[in-house]
Amino acid sequence: MITKEMEIEELVNSYPFSVRYLMTQQIKCIACGEPIWGTLEEAAQDKGYNAEQIEHFVSELNKLASANPTSD
Repeated sequence: MITKEMEIEELVNSYPFSVRYLMTQQIKCIACGEPIWGTLEEAAQDKGYNAEQIEHFVSELNKLASANPTSD
């Protein structure tokens, strides 16, 4: 399960499909060529997203995870 507290590196390694979603939201991630450390929440906050938007991201990512047969 994906949470806002998940480290970006763990998210990308466990759920490779998340890279595309993060890119559409303008959130930097390791696989995007931008080294970043910290949590999904911290990365989203750095881009100016609020708590409600971050919860939406988490929900969307979990929907993608459940639809993606290759996710862990």
